[in-house]
Amino acid sequence: MIDETDAAGETPDDGDPSGETSATDAADGTSATDAAEPAEPPKAGVLTAIAAFARTHRLPLMIAGGVVALGLLGTGAVVAGVAGSGGRAASAALSTSTAPTPTVDPARPAPAAVATASRLRSCSVADRAADGRLANFQAQVMNAATGEVLYDRGGTTASRTASVMKVLTSAAALSVLGPDYRAATTVVKGSEPGSVVLVGGGDVTLSRTSTGTETVYPGAAHLDDLAAQVEAAWAADPSNPPLTKLILDASYFSGDEWEPSWALKERDDGYMSNITALMVDGDRDDPGANTSGRSADPVGRAGDAFASELGGVSVVERGVAPAGAAQLGQVQSPTVAQLVDKALVVSDNTVAEMLARLVAIETGAGNTFGAINAGVLQGLAAYGIDTTGVTVVDGSGLSDNNAVPPSYLTRLFVKINAREGNLGVLMDGLPVSGVRGSLGYDDRFSGDNAVADGAVSAKTGWIDTGYTLSGVVRAQDGSTLTFAIYALGEVTGEAKQAIDTLATGFYLCGDNLSNQ
Repeated sequence: MIDETDAAGETPDDGDPSGETSATDAADGTSATDAAEPAEPPKAGVLTAIAAFARTHRLPLMIAGGVVALGLLGTGAVVAGVAGSGGRAASAALSTSTAPTPTVDPARPAPAAVATASRLRSCSVADRAADGRLANFQAQVMNAATGEVLYDRGGTTASRTASVMKVLTSAAALSVLGPDYRAATTVVKGSEPGSVVLVGGGDVTLSRTSTGTETVYPGAAHLDDLAAQVEAAWAADPSNPPLTKLILDASYFSGDEWEPSWALKERDDGYMSNITALMVDGDRDDPGANTSGRSADPVGRAGDAFASELGGVSVVERGVAPAGAAQLGQVQSPTVAQLVDKALVVSDNTVAEMLARLVAIETGAGNTFGAINAGVLQGLAAYGIDTTGVTVVDGSGLSDNNAVPPSYLTRLFVKINAREGNLGVLMDGLPVSGVRGSLGYDDRFSGDNAVADGAVSAKTGWIDTGYTLSGVVRAQDGSTLTFAIYALGEVTGEAKQAIDTLATGFYLCGDNLSNQ
């Protein structure tokens, strides 16, 4: 439940005088300035009274040469009209001198300007955050308009993100590659008579299905189109012998095909493929199913499919295209904007790895898993947010070794919400509570949490050791919040509902969200 308690406070009266004291006549009717003789020094009782008066009114007191002077704070006027003992009037001198300018000690630093106090917020989500299903809980919430952190629980601690990592990968790709970039798959003439080379350019969406068939990747290129181009170009040169040999060049990516920290069950369960520069349909057994079994040899599967399209090929082997070889055909992937949408809305792991590797190559960091950290961080640098503590092991978030503080995400989402640069593409690709993608499934924002349907645009995350959610909340009070929630450690699928319940609390509280 949301606990809202009203609280009011008053600023205590500081007791400073607000008016000025005017000169008063001496007890005998003679003005202090007209006195014919100097006033006698005040007796002890009078001094005591004057001192008390000065303390009560916070006035400086001077006694010199038999004259008592009370200095009014903030003015140059001092007045006294104190009667002496024995019935004789004691005149007080009227001082009109300006108070001396205080001496500034250069060794003493000037006080810093006092920060404007944040208003007291009273909407608590403490009961929701205490849900044991959140396990090792971290979170941060920021007002996107003011930049004020409203709620923080371990927000500066870098931890694994699960698929929320795809937000960083997508942001880096939009910065480095741009939304219109396409990866190309090319066929060139081989160095041996009757041979051609299929050169992978990192397009994991290339499809072995017939042109016109819809796969999980809208806008994907098709091998039959590429084969038709090659056959036409080959036939155009009468000197070419029959085409009998296909060489597969996947050298655009190098190093491990499977990140060592990934669990092999991710491949067996159909969530991730080996990462190679040449593959078809994300290496799925079923090109039309987002979750589908993958093979241990994506390059071989792509080669077999292309050889079948060409016909007459008797040899398929691995190799590298000869330098300067004549191009026989080329097809291109969907745009980065389309790939970002796919990576975010259904959390496609293979596409995220494609984007991360292409970023690493484009930045000059390298073409292996080990180059992804430098490449993605270089891409993120364009957004001007401190990346201290951020470690990027992969593009998808499957690795437990990724590390990103929630505070980085709340700041990045401020820029995503503002659609800076090309980040509007990312904003448009996010799942939406109760409406789109992985937040539109039956087990997300259901029951009481349905009140926030349509109000939360965020990336989901799930690995065996954690559930995460990060994005933007259009709160009930009209404010816009950015947030990140991590539930890490010993978690079950019920962590999703606990996360949704907390995010709904953020929606209900809005800018009145308390950090208590």
